[in-house]
Order: sequence, then C-alpha cells, then structure tokens
Amino acid sequence: MHEAVARMLARYQAASVDDSVRALREIIQEVALLGLWRAKFFEHAAFYGGTALRILYGLDRYSEDLDFSLLAPSAEFDLSRYSASLEEELLAFGFNVRVEMVDKAVETAVQSAFLKGNTRSELLVIESAEEIARQIPAGQVLKVKLEVDTDPPPGFATQTRYLLQPIPFAVRVYTLPDLFAGKMHALLFRRWKNRVKGRDWYDFVWYAANHPTLNLAHLEQRMRQTGHWSGDQPLTAEVFTELFHGVIDTLDIDQARRDVAPFVKDRQHLEIWSREFFHDVADRVQVVAK
Repeated sequence: MHEAVARMLARYQAASVDDSVRALREIIQEVALLGLWRAKFFEHAAFYGGTALRILYGLDRYSEDLDFSLLAPSAEFDLSRYSASLEEELLAFGFNVRVEMVDKAVETAVQSAFLKGNTRSELLVIESAEEIARQIPAGQVLKVKLEVDTDPPPGFATQTRYLLQPIPFAVRVYTLPDLFAGKMHALLFRRWKNRVKGRDWYDFVWYAANHPTLNLAHLEQRMRQTGHWSGDQPLTAEVFTELFHGVIDTLDIDQARRDVAPFVKDRQHLEIWSREFFHDVADRVQVVAK
C-alpha cells in the first residue's frame, strides 16, 4: 500500500464491507481532487455539494459524488480534458481507476463522468482484510460520479481550503452561506419523482446546527434560473420562510429517514425527525441578503 494511502486509511475503523467500501471511496475522492488541483481545474471551477461538506467542512455523513461549478458560464468547457490527469493521479497511488464520460441523450448544462474501478481489486490496494474482500461479488464496480455545472447562477463567492493528504494541496470551494443556498434550493424545488432525498434534510440540520447563515441573494438567483422566481421584486426572508415551512408540511418523514440511513453511522440521530422538529430547525436559519 502506498504510504500516503496508509495514512489516509488510518482515519477509519473499517470493520465491515460497508465501512471498507466507504473508506475506499473517500480516499479515491480525495486523490481525484488532488489530480484536479494538479491539472489547474480549480482555476476555472469550485467544489460544492455534500462531498465538499464532508471533506472540507466535517459533515458527519458519507457522500458519493463530486460536484463542481464553473466560476462563470462557459459553453466551451470540456470535462474530458481532465480524464488523463485523474487516471494518472489515481494510478500513482495504486488505484487502477478509469474515467468514463457520460453521453447524455438530452443536452444540459451539467457535464458528467464516472470514476470506475473493480471494487474487490481496489479494496486490496488498501489491504482490506481477506474476509471482507471475499464478500465483494466478482466484477462489482466502484463508482464515483463527477458533475460540473457549466452554467452556474451568479451571486456566489468562493474560498480556498487546504487538504494535507495524500499531500498538501488546495481546493477552491463555495463559501458556506452559498453552499447553504444551494442546499436550500434543492430542498425547496428538487423533485426525485416520488422519492424524498433524506440526505438533503440531514445536511439542512447540519447547516442549522453548525453554519446557519444562508445567502438569500444567491438562493434567489438559483430560483430565477430554474423559473421559480421572476419579476422585479427581490426574494424576501418572509417569503422564503413561508415557502420552506410549506415544504416541511408535506414532507414524508419515514421516506427521508430510509434514504439517509445508509449514509450515517449513528441512526439514533434520525429518531427525533418529525415535521415539528424540522419547523423548529427552520426557524434557526439566519438569512442574510449579500
């Protein structure tokens, strides 16, 4: 095992197949971020989403995807330009992971790719216990999805955060009030057919407890881009609060719990979830209009 990977693995107490796969995925995510930094990706884009919270801000739930936003809209951006850099970086740390671009049937402003590797083989790179590796079906693929929004709404700010493993490097990331605005937009308007994404609700509680400031102006810009706000009047804190409490009134709590449960270690944190609980937490959000 590469010495740097061994240091990264030391953070985990992997006692099961799920623990081992989660540790492997997070190590691959961080090595991929290093590869993007070396390729100067963060001169053009910023990290955001649940994995950014997990890796850079200490969110206590696992996250699967790597989400990015360009700093300014660009129709010429091509995520595939970074494929070779990602594969080379991962191989340097012992991971035989390839990048596969996603060809979408419908043209959108989001470009996607997958990091793909054989789960059993990559677990052996981090020297997982043999009894754990044996439980992985032959041919099972480990996937980490990368997505880049090439037409981001305006009004956000970024900052530089530093990771020290596998080596010291820098990552440009949305500031927390703007990350919160993106999460709130998802809670208000993202629809997953009939499925509730409990991970968004878990993150909302984390924000309220740790970083409750919400950039209302950036939320408004996101709403305008998706057609959920129009006209000359700005979005007000009062309107936002009314909208959000309305969403809570219709939330399927049990479905939200089931969605997030596989991603948290202590499921007792979910027992308190109720509409009354979320209404109370919603009133703790500190809305600012930058």
